[in-house]
Amino acid sequence: MEIQLHQVDRLEVIVLVDNYCDELLEDSKMVKRLRVSSPNAPMAEPGLSLLIKVYKDDEPHTILMDTGISGNCLLHNINLLSASKAFNEKTVTADIKDVESVVISHGHSDHFNGLKTFLYTYPKKIPVIVHPSASVERRFKQDNGACEPMISFDESSIQKSGAILKKKKNPSVIAEGLIYVSGQIARTNNFEQGSLSLEAKIDNTWVTDPFYDDQSIAIHVKDKGLVVISGCSHAGIINTVNHIKKTTVINKIHAVMGGFHLPGPDMDTARATIVEMKKFSLDYVIPMHCTGMRAINLFSSQMPDQFILNSVGTTYLFSRNCAKTNKSGTTKQC
Repeated sequence: MEIQLHQVDRLEVIVLVDNYCDELLEDSKMVKRLRVSSPNAPMAEPGLSLLIKVYKDDEPHTILMDTGISGNCLLHNINLLSASKAFNEKTVTADIKDVESVVISHGHSDHFNGLKTFLYTYPKKIPVIVHPSASVERRFKQDNGACEPMISFDESSIQKSGAILKKKKNPSVIAEGLIYVSGQIARTNNFEQGSLSLEAKIDNTWVTDPFYDDQSIAIHVKDKGLVVISGCSHAGIINTVNHIKKTTVINKIHAVMGGFHLPGPDMDTARATIVEMKKFSLDYVIPMHCTGMRAINLFSSQMPDQFILNSVGTTYLFSRNCAKTNKSGTTKQC
């Protein structure tokens, strides 16, 4: 299934929720860290939420991808943004009040549990895009065989909040064709096998969770290529990138960012992932959330020229190669 994805001139990705926080990391032209004065400080939690804004010409579109686990962390960090240096200097322009749709990457509570808090704090009748299997019953199987139930995605409570639930299995586009939503991701390699400890109830039988609902988004930045943004990559980050390349028919990958789900002491999958990631000849790799600290360190050592260490509150600025001349004759890069 081929999807037509329009190019954007500029992309802002703001990390509202992630596992890690470091206020001393450096800035660059494309990386703007959250700079707030004490006693203000961002919060971290084991979840993910990203505020994403795209520009085509002068027309902006803003979405929210995932909402973290608590809602409290999400709102706390949203409220800090206005005090950030990058926002005051208007380097970053995204505003949570402009969100026109929400994409939920999959039905795990560290990605959707802050959704009701968001919807009630910023009430709008906006679409919430999920895979049809996002609400499947799930559990965590411990080493001793005991099973711990997991919170399920509650469709009815989301609809009661006024949101419009849109369940999509196949690839699609939102934001006037500027943001791609992968839908169900094809599994095409033999090393991204998922986790045996995560189970789902499929056809009334408990099985190793196939994560049919795992999905990512992508944006095509003009002159640069695709920016692939994942939630947890339970389908595998390499499977994800290849699926997006195939369905958009765009081969150039500019950046891959988000959760890569490579936790734990066994680094065989992480090493295989890095081998394949290098083949994309991308410009940036930004592992977050569930990637795991060992795997993050491996990306840092194996892909030092592409690697960026993430922190809560960081904004990533991706833009086309262009220059504009204003009425006074001054040329400004954009």
